[in-house]
Amino acid sequence: MTTNFAFYGRVSTEDQQDPESSRAWQLSRSLALIEPHGGQVTSEFFDIGASRSLPWKRRPQAAALLEAFRDPHRGFVAVVVGEPARAFYGNQFGLTFPVFVHYGVQLWVPEVGGQVDPGSDAHDLVMAMYGGMSKGERNRIKIRVRTAMASQAAAQGRFLGGRPPYGYRLADAGPHPNPGKAAAGQRCHRLEVDADTAPVVRRIFAEFLTGRGVSAIANRLNADAIPCPSANDPARNRHRSGAAWMGSAVQAILRNPRYTGYEVWNKQRKDEVLIDVDDVALGHQTRMRWNPTTAWIYSPEPVHPPLVEREQFDQAQALLAVPARVTSRATATGVGECREVERRLRSGGRHYLLRGLIFCGTCGRRMAGSWNNDRAHYRCKLTAADGDLLASGHPASIYVREDRIVDRLDTWLGDLLGSQKRTATIDALYDAGDDPATVARRRALQAGLRSCQDRLDSYRRALEAGADPAVVTGWIAEVTAERTRHEIDLARLAGRTRLTRDQITALVDQLAGLAAILRHADPRDRAEIYRQLQLRLTYQQERKIIVAELDQTGHGGNSGVRGGT
Repeated sequence: MTTNFAFYGRVSTEDQQDPESSRAWQLSRSLALIEPHGGQVTSEFFDIGASRSLPWKRRPQAAALLEAFRDPHRGFVAVVVGEPARAFYGNQFGLTFPVFVHYGVQLWVPEVGGQVDPGSDAHDLVMAMYGGMSKGERNRIKIRVRTAMASQAAAQGRFLGGRPPYGYRLADAGPHPNPGKAAAGQRCHRLEVDADTAPVVRRIFAEFLTGRGVSAIANRLNADAIPCPSANDPARNRHRSGAAWMGSAVQAILRNPRYTGYEVWNKQRKDEVLIDVDDVALGHQTRMRWNPTTAWIYSPEPVHPPLVEREQFDQAQALLAVPARVTSRATATGVGECREVERRLRSGGRHYLLRGLIFCGTCGRRMAGSWNNDRAHYRCKLTAADGDLLASGHPASIYVREDRIVDRLDTWLGDLLGSQKRTATIDALYDAGDDPATVARRRALQAGLRSCQDRLDSYRRALEAGADPAVVTGWIAEVTAERTRHEIDLARLAGRTRLTRDQITALVDQLAGLAAILRHADPRDRAEIYRQLQLRLTYQQERKIIVAELDQTGHGGNSGVRGGT
């Protein structure tokens, strides 16, 4: 009796093997296993270029094989895998084999001599061992490659691939030093000056060192109709529009040490992070992260023509390290004095009077301080992760100027606490008691605590499932801090006591003269007064108004009553 099999195999660039030869030997090994038992391969599923770390659902051919299980007329009753270490990585066997069992599809591998028995602990152990071996092999490959590239960059100064920096182009540098790769036709490359774009790089450094900012430089380049890097090389920048120069592109050029003639490697790394901590079967995704400059590896000597002198590059880095308004004064003061200028500017006044007190009326989140045009602003800025808010109509950015708030705020405080409304204020504060807003706040904090605990539980499960401890630990720290804040706020609400009318009267009398001196107070003192009053300001962007609430529960060491507008 003949048994129909589907063959599954995989090869990727990390395996450094020819796909056709790899398929041939994996298939040959599979046939040697099944043919003595009357088996024949009627379907093939072979992934090319899919990393072994990808779960089956994210490998094109493996996903197609799993989908075929659903078809009662699929044409095979079993799957044979020639090399389990190529098919199953880490814990993938434990996540995938139950699907085989569910649909009644057998799995055959040479390492167990035939069919994998779902009830055999020995077979589970063997398959888990090969998953671990696969993971270990991949990690060893990564270590070998990174070590070799680090050595080549540090000892040989070789160009290690990737896009050439703007201002350079690739030139042939002869056969590959590895005889095997040279025999296969691989060649080395080096960087040489691009006559069209190198002058632009030199211009950017020159203008920046004369005090012009990155945005101003970008604007001048656009005005002169000079193509930006992505427009100059669209084949290597398909992900970019190439429409115009941006300040970020200018800054990237200013920060690139390869313009000094040295080869630099290890500027970035690849981190694998879980796609969904609540569904670890989806596997990881690769994220590019910047390494600290102390981890960058430089060639011992210049290996290609420099476009800027090392001294120029170091001066640019010194200027990039200080705020934009300091940079504009760099010419007059000198680079060495920029730090002192920055210190004086900071001490002279970037004071946010309302930091932590103003909230977005659209989404309810606290608005962040932002210093623009020598003025304090507050903004609610969305990112790509805030897709739901963007879809709901929330603007990408909401800004409000501080100076347009504080004058009217002080007037409101004086009116609220002034003698002309003294009695009305006392009556309102006394009658407020434990108002509905307090009740709602308490419920929100309790819900927040429950959410924190749920997330902590899911993160711990992710750790047990093999997630990156460094990444998950960071998540746990963030949620733990959030939970602590909720607990503190909830404790404050729980400890409130109701003030007597006499206590409220004394409090209002203390505050009556406060508003009159706010405008003349030191900014630090003024901000502290606002904080002690526990102001809550909500910016309603559509109406362009601020809704102010005054919480007097913690002033003077007493707590218990909320007053507001």
